[in-house]
Amino acid sequence: MPAEFQATADDLGAVKEVARRRGCRSVAEYLRKVLAFAEDQAQSEHVDRETRPGRIYTHFETPLGKALCGNALDYLFGQAAEGSVDLIMTSPPFGLLRKKSYGNKDADRYCDWFRPFARGFRRVLKANGSLVIDIGGSWELGRPTRSLYHFELLLMLCQEFGFHLCQEHYWWNPSKLPTPAEWVNIRRVRVKDAVNCIWWLSLSPWPKANNRRVLVPYSESMRSLLKNGYKAKLRPSGHEISENFSKDNGGSVPPNLLAVANTESNGRYQDYCRRNDLPIHPARFPETVPEYFIRMLTDRDDLIVDPFAGSCVTGAVAERLDRKWVCCELDRKFLAGAMARFQPPVKTQTRKQTTTYVINSPCNIDTDEEKIPLISDGGYRRSTTLGEPPKSKISSAK
Repeated sequence: MPAEFQATADDLGAVKEVARRRGCRSVAEYLRKVLAFAEDQAQSEHVDRETRPGRIYTHFETPLGKALCGNALDYLFGQAAEGSVDLIMTSPPFGLLRKKSYGNKDADRYCDWFRPFARGFRRVLKANGSLVIDIGGSWELGRPTRSLYHFELLLMLCQEFGFHLCQEHYWWNPSKLPTPAEWVNIRRVRVKDAVNCIWWLSLSPWPKANNRRVLVPYSESMRSLLKNGYKAKLRPSGHEISENFSKDNGGSVPPNLLAVANTESNGRYQDYCRRNDLPIHPARFPETVPEYFIRMLTDRDDLIVDPFAGSCVTGAVAERLDRKWVCCELDRKFLAGAMARFQPPVKTQTRKQTTTYVINSPCNIDTDEEKIPLISDGGYRRSTTLGEPPKSKISSAK
C-alpha cells in the first residue's frame, strides 16, 4: 500500500468514531460522503463566483410569466435580481431510493445537492417573502425505517441559511396507493404513507400572509352554533371561549392538513402530451396545493418562482390568479407539454372544491387479537401466511 494511504490503528479508530457519530455504517460510507460534500462545495463556490449568463433560455412566455429551460441556479444567480421574489413555491426532486425519469437525488446526499439552491433562494427572496417546499418522505434501503433527509433539509435551511419555519403543513393525498407494498401489504408491519411534508419558511419571522384568503366552509355543527348562538364560558381544557366565537367570519380557518386527492388522469395537459407524443410528468402536484399558498402569501402582480417546475403547475396557477411568475425546468420535453396549461382559456373562474374527505378514527373495527398475533420480528423475515408469527428470532435468522 502506498505510504500516503497507510494509517495507524489509532488513526483508523478515530475515523471510525467520527463515522459512527455522523450516522455512517462504515468508514467507506463516511469517506464517500466527505468526497461528495467536497464536490458539491466546489460547485457551490463556482456558482458564487460566476453568474453563468447564457446557459438558460426562455422556452415560452405569457403576458405574466416565462418558462425557462435550464438549471435554476443560472436564474437564481444570473437573471434574477436580489430581493425580487415574493414567493418560491416548489416541489423539488425527492430523495428517493429508486431513480425516476425526472432525475431525483439520493437521500443520503440530498442536503449537499440542495445547498447551492438554498443560497440562491436566500439571494432572491424579499425580506417578507416566503419559501414553500413540498417534499415527500423516503424509506431506507431494504428496511422498514424512514429516511430523515427531509427533516435534515429543514434543519439545514434554518440553521445554515437563516430561514425561519413559519409553519409545517401536511398534504394528505386520499388517493395515494398503499406503499411501500413490501411493508404495508406483504409483511404488514407499516401503514400506508399518505402525506407529504410542506415546509413554509421565510427569512423573516413576519412574512406577509393572511389566512382569510384561504377560508373553508363551516362544519354543520358550526353553522348550527352561528344560527342558535353560543354561551361564552371557560372550557375544561382552560380555553376561554368568548362571544366572538359565534361571529360569522365567512368561513373557518383551515388546518395545516391539506386534503387534496391527486387523481387527475385526463384533462387538457395529458391530452396535449399524448397527441404530441410528449412525456407526461410523473410527479405533478394538484393545482390546489400551490393555489393555497399563492392566495395566502402573495398579492396580484407579485413575483412567484418555481425552480423545479416540471409541467409548470405553479406557473399556470399564478397566471390564473394574476401573479407574475418564472418557472425553471431542465427537461425541455416537459416544458413542451407544459405549454398546454397556458392555452386559452387560462383565465377561468376558480373551481370550487366541493369534494370532502373523511379520515376514520383508528381502531373502529373490532378485531380478535388472538387470531391476529403481532409479527414479533417486525417483518424481518417474510411469512408465507400474513399474520403468522415467525418461527425464528432475529438472532437466529440467516
